[in-house]
Amino acid sequence: MDLISALQFLHLHDVPEAWVDAVWDLEFTERKPLDNTLEEELTGSGDKAFRNLHQCLLVHAADQQQSGSGGASQSIWAILGENGVSVKSLVAVLSFFVLAGKAKAANVQQRVNSLHAASLYMLLLGIPGSIANKVFHEVLLDTCSDLTSHCWPHDSGKKRKKDSLKSSQAEGKRSKPHRKDTPEMEVDEADEEEDEEEELHFSGQDLMKIRDAVVLLVKSLLRFLQTFALKDRPQSASNCTQIFSKLLYFEPVIGELTFSAIQDIDKLRSVPEMAFCGLQLLCLPKHGDQRESLRRIFHQLLYVILMMNKGNRRKPSLLVPSQAILSTRDQAIHFVCHLVNELKELALPFLHILLQHICFQMVEKSEFRSHGAQAVGMLISQITSTDYACFVKWLFKLSRHSKMVCRLFSVDVVMILLEQPERRPEDCQDPELACFLPHKFLIQNLLFARRMDESPTVQGHALACLAHCLELPSFNVTRAIHTLFSATGTQSALEGEITEGSLSSQQTQKTYRTLPFRTVEFSSTDSSGCDAKDNMAFLLRRVKDSKPNVRKSALQALVGLLKHDVIPVCWENLAMLSERCRDPAVSVKKKALQCVGELLVAKPECTVVQKAWLQGVVPAVVDSESSVQDKALEILDQVLLSQVKLYSVNCYLDASQKLTWDLLGLLCHESQNLSRYFSRAFTIWSKQNKFTPTFITNLISHTEADHAAGAWLLLSKVVASSPRLPYGKILDAWDSMISSKDISVTTCCHILCVIGDIAAHLNKDTKDRIVNDLMSWLKTFTLSLEVISAAVETLYQLGCSDDIKQTQAFLNQHCGELVSVCESYLAAIILSEEEAQNINEELMVKHLHILGVASLHCPEKVGKRTVLLVESVLTTHSDKVAECQEELPASLPLSQFKANSLPTRVRAHGVITLGKLCLQHEELVQKYLPVFARELEIGTDVAVRNNVVVIMCDLCVRYTNIVDHYIPNISACLRDNEAVIREQTLIMLTNLLQEEFVKWKGSLFFRFMVTLVDPVPAIASLCEYCLLHLLLKKNPEMFSQHFIECIFYFNSYSKHKSYNRFPQSESEKVRFSLKGAQHREKRFRIYRFLLEHFTDAQRFNISNKISQTVLACFVDEELSLDAEGAEILSETFNILSLKEMKLQAISALAGVTSGEEPEEENMATMAKAVLQAAQKKVVTQVQKKAFIENTVPLIISLKSLLEQKRSPVLGDLMAYLQVTMQDYRNEVKEFFSGDEQLASEVEFALKKADKEREIGGTDGQLHPDRRC
Repeated sequence: MDLISALQFLHLHDVPEAWVDAVWDLEFTERKPLDNTLEEELTGSGDKAFRNLHQCLLVHAADQQQSGSGGASQSIWAILGENGVSVKSLVAVLSFFVLAGKAKAANVQQRVNSLHAASLYMLLLGIPGSIANKVFHEVLLDTCSDLTSHCWPHDSGKKRKKDSLKSSQAEGKRSKPHRKDTPEMEVDEADEEEDEEEELHFSGQDLMKIRDAVVLLVKSLLRFLQTFALKDRPQSASNCTQIFSKLLYFEPVIGELTFSAIQDIDKLRSVPEMAFCGLQLLCLPKHGDQRESLRRIFHQLLYVILMMNKGNRRKPSLLVPSQAILSTRDQAIHFVCHLVNELKELALPFLHILLQHICFQMVEKSEFRSHGAQAVGMLISQITSTDYACFVKWLFKLSRHSKMVCRLFSVDVVMILLEQPERRPEDCQDPELACFLPHKFLIQNLLFARRMDESPTVQGHALACLAHCLELPSFNVTRAIHTLFSATGTQSALEGEITEGSLSSQQTQKTYRTLPFRTVEFSSTDSSGCDAKDNMAFLLRRVKDSKPNVRKSALQALVGLLKHDVIPVCWENLAMLSERCRDPAVSVKKKALQCVGELLVAKPECTVVQKAWLQGVVPAVVDSESSVQDKALEILDQVLLSQVKLYSVNCYLDASQKLTWDLLGLLCHESQNLSRYFSRAFTIWSKQNKFTPTFITNLISHTEADHAAGAWLLLSKVVASSPRLPYGKILDAWDSMISSKDISVTTCCHILCVIGDIAAHLNKDTKDRIVNDLMSWLKTFTLSLEVISAAVETLYQLGCSDDIKQTQAFLNQHCGELVSVCESYLAAIILSEEEAQNINEELMVKHLHILGVASLHCPEKVGKRTVLLVESVLTTHSDKVAECQEELPASLPLSQFKANSLPTRVRAHGVITLGKLCLQHEELVQKYLPVFARELEIGTDVAVRNNVVVIMCDLCVRYTNIVDHYIPNISACLRDNEAVIREQTLIMLTNLLQEEFVKWKGSLFFRFMVTLVDPVPAIASLCEYCLLHLLLKKNPEMFSQHFIECIFYFNSYSKHKSYNRFPQSESEKVRFSLKGAQHREKRFRIYRFLLEHFTDAQRFNISNKISQTVLACFVDEELSLDAEGAEILSETFNILSLKEMKLQAISALAGVTSGEEPEEENMATMAKAVLQAAQKKVVTQVQKKAFIENTVPLIISLKSLLEQKRSPVLGDLMAYLQVTMQDYRNEVKEFFSGDEQLASEVEFALKKADKEREIGGTDGQLHPDRRC
């Protein structure tokens, strides 16, 4: 078909010339209506007519290329002229179709026709002579080029908008932003209308039609770029770059793209492939300066690589990193690499800029950072060693930037660079840059330096990455980490050279509109470096950091260092891991459990690692968090229970089985203290039917092995929940134990436990035989105290029956016999001076112990003679015992335990035995409690007094009302001279308070508080744990209720009508007093501890209450301003000035603004900041009103009073006002309208403080310095 015939469907001869002129006058900015009849004829044109015309133009364009500048070109325009076809009319009619398809409500055919018309216009432009024949118009060119974004349905675009990860860079969802840029707001509103009106639905066939037309248009655009030069039209070139960048997301690409050379356009199949071809064409010299072209292209591809959606004037918003988005990103990276390979020196400077902007514009989200770091790694592989060194130097400075996300991302990039082969210094042309090439520099100067970052997020990430470095195959990386923690590690001279800088720093600019695609530069003045000892100490401190994420990362780093033998596997380091298994944060506990597990797998034969694993995992079965319990039970099941296999003499134990029996062996001996937690695990497992007959059979087979102790431990735990057992083997083991002398104490106890549990299943003869064996065994008095207790308990279980009277008769017979034997022995010793001098201490202790445990089962067999004999162990009453063989007086003149010739150990056990006798006889409690209390006060034997504390607290459980009177005597031991007694008292009282056997009455709370400043850090830490995690949960108001009274109690001030009025002896007052300047630090440590755990409501209320109950008393002169009163008032002002007294709703937002800035990329952070700001505003108004109404009048009166008395407390008052008025510095006169002089003084104090801060100076922030 010839050209003229192909043009017939456009009815160019019928188009009015006036309409054509009007269209050109409007410069194609809006669609001019045609006559209805003509418009119907034009819109009725089908795809075929457009395609025929398109093919004709392609043929003419090809002929022209073959004949150069010959007749082909002349013939096209000549043909049109000879046939009376106006080029001006042709362009106008094509624009009619183009603008019709651009409308929001255009149907499928209009969109397809629009795309075809745009393709025809592009082909016409590509034919030489188009400018001379006035075909070219820049507005129409831009409209046709970007027509795809209008004609392709916006459904996919809508999904992207809905799925976009709106960061703090992105705008809120359709909220009207407060901007001065009105046109931008209009664009937003237009987009909003577009979304609302876009309700058209398209079938799959419709979409295919539009897609084919899009392909035709993009190919026409590529042909246009092949022939038409945009050198003098930079704006059109820039528009094309943006259009091709958007087309990269048009559809997924099947297979891999190659960017070898500009290919035949007809062979291109996918739109993204064509888009990359178009970007490559734009790099040709005929389209302008290649450097500017590369700058534009790299700038657009920057946001593709960052997975951001960047509009013309909008801040970038994050895209959902779907498979399609990730694939496009990868293609963009490969395309950049291709351009760098093709254009070499031209492209390298812009590759550097691209790398810098990827780093500088990265967001905080971990997924984006991970992909961004990978992109940097792929791109940096294209540059030389010298350029690589320059980038590392720049990255070093970035790692010191004021933006937290920059520092965070620098760590990610370091990890990617460490995975690449190390570059050799000799490959670097600049000797001064060679020092940046080794992996050692990346490890020590970039990665490890971030361990001291001001942001906990960066700290934690750096420590986690440090642990990951040890898993890398690079020897140099491992060696660099060894250097950090070895004894010879020193700071490199290099770091000092790098960080010496005098460049000024300015506030970081954050607007993307002012961030051109230029080199990003900033100064650095931070330095780091210390020796190995300090590094290790720092890491251990991070394990106890206040931030859970930092603690988790530090644990990971610590385990990595231990696994790879970078640091010694000693208990000091392992104890940190075990302790974190009891961390307050659930996530840290789980991480610690994982870490000790990893270490055990890495070093299964190391005993100290095994102990650390047990100390960490076993107690976790009683954790307050059920998920931690489940995790611990799962680990124990996997490591211990599942490895119990059938054993035979010739059996070989693999590594896992050997580990199991090693761990159980430790539980039997060195880690016996974990038995209670271990028993809890079996209680849970028994409900889950874990102990099958096969498991029991396998377990019993190990009772004859070398590791039998562990087998008996397990058997003692599972036998109670196992109905069927091979009793014969157990009884054989019993017989063997009775006749053997080599069985360990722990194993004996476990066997006795098993016998007791199976007692109900034994026949009478067997029971009698075992009872006789037990009695004979006990009467030898050769057993250890642990075995004695277990044997008596087993004896009780053997005598248990359904008939209670029968059971008691059995116990009276056998336990009574033991009591009688012990009584006879004690009488012989105590009544005989000769025997008393030649006492066998061990034998005496065992008799006392058997007497105590046996008497609990047969209280009827305990007579007054027995009690007096035990008492005589503690004092000198042997004459009275001799005189009163049968009947003893109800009370003896016993004021305390007087020293006698018996050893302290015997007397300490005597106290325990006497306490057990008291448990069964209330009259003995009445008699001996005053004696116990007196012993606590003036006794000298540590062991005796320690056991007295235990006994009195045990008696409190059974005889609560009687013992309650003596709680002050017990709590006085919290300030005992002996640390062991202080710790024991703290533990026992905490248990009683938990179970509410003891109440917070009298001075008990304040005595607990004094323990917070105990000279032994372990006791102070234990007290803090007891208060926060055990007691405060039961009584959340506990701290606030007692806070004000703390001020009076610790200063020993008793003149207030309400506070510190409870009865105390003078010795107790002195013991617990923290009065005086020498104890000020201790007092304020307690105040801070209490305030840190207040709620905002409690802080608010306590501030008002202090004003009403303390300040008001001085104003009303209820309390005199003598020396003691002045101290109280001064301390009160100092407390009110503490930062812990400030409401968290106010200080939290202040901390954000003055400390680590919220990153713009984090939408949640911004939302939280907005909420905090609103909350602060409300709270501030409430606090302001209360302060003006309640406190200000008192302050004014107090100031006047203090001035009259010329009291030094006036300085504390002014310091308090200076701190308080910081948040109200512009409202001072309003606050103190009743005292203008005071208002002026406060304003002066505030200004003076500001000047002092300015003189002190602050560290400058790093900033990006942008150069052209």
